[in-house]
Amino acid sequence: MTTQLTANEQVQDVLEALQGKAIKNVLFVACGGSSALMYPSKYLLDREAETIESDLYSSNEFIHRNPVKLGKDSLVILCSMEGKTPETVKAVSFAKSKGATTVALTHKLGSPLTADADFVLRYDWGKESNAINSNYSFMYQLVMGLLSVYEGKNEDYQKLLSGLDQLQTIYDRTREQFKEKAEQFSKEYKDEKVIYTVASGVNYGIAYSFAICILMEMQWIHSHAIHAGEYFHGPFEIIDKNVPFLILLGLDETRPLEERALKFSSEYGEKLVVLDAKDFDLNEIDETVKKYIAPLVLNDVLRLYAEKLADERNHPLSTRRYMWKVDY
Repeated sequence: MTTQLTANEQVQDVLEALQGKAIKNVLFVACGGSSALMYPSKYLLDREAETIESDLYSSNEFIHRNPVKLGKDSLVILCSMEGKTPETVKAVSFAKSKGATTVALTHKLGSPLTADADFVLRYDWGKESNAINSNYSFMYQLVMGLLSVYEGKNEDYQKLLSGLDQLQTIYDRTREQFKEKAEQFSKEYKDEKVIYTVASGVNYGIAYSFAICILMEMQWIHSHAIHAGEYFHGPFEIIDKNVPFLILLGLDETRPLEERALKFSSEYGEKLVVLDAKDFDLNEIDETVKKYIAPLVLNDVLRLYAEKLADERNHPLSTRRYMWKVDY
């Protein structure tokens, strides 16, 4: 007899409260890394949802664009790690003024983000936390839970919950697997002035986060997240034997786009770092949801690469020049 898994108690409370309420669209709203972590969930809804539309917005543009579909049948999911991002805090009030239901994800309870939100989910953060309670996990639990509630997709929900339950074990194992490669990367690329990151589909948010949050924000290395589908519409002109590219390969339906970018890059470039989800041991994960778990593992491996790079460059990931220090 299969044991029925349930989402984190916080997420479960939200799902139970939403039962009986009409939800026609889910709008993801955040900035920076908090926005990037929503990409996999947006992809999941695109692939799995039959009756619920979804979209993703940068917080300030969400307010100024004022989507016409935003209204009483909207669920707006917002995220800010410290709960202080001004644009996202304003977006909560804006969404509520349109009659939408709001869910705020944050690591900090009692922060400005949580003041007006209808529901608050506090996720864990840091080396001592378990991946099942991470921001990525909470996002998946919430959106797949919505499909279970509104579209009866409980079997898929159970498969994803089971996979997330194994996530920390997979993280620990994969970090050990890639430890030496991360150290090699840090030594070979510590003096680079620019590093591009390529991905598509469910992986694109991971590439985006690594480019703008890790390389640009935390390491002051010029970077850009290049969508593999757009690579041949301009960006591929920049590659040669001296330009570093980090190429991510996932397990989702858009993998052929990433493979095409890798094939061309291998022919004309030399400084290529390839992270392929096929190299991960995901045996505990049901085949149907591996594509959704893979980017989370990729993200954790990239965090390991970032930590090693920061150590090698003697540039801590906590170092900032402007953020939180000047008015902006």
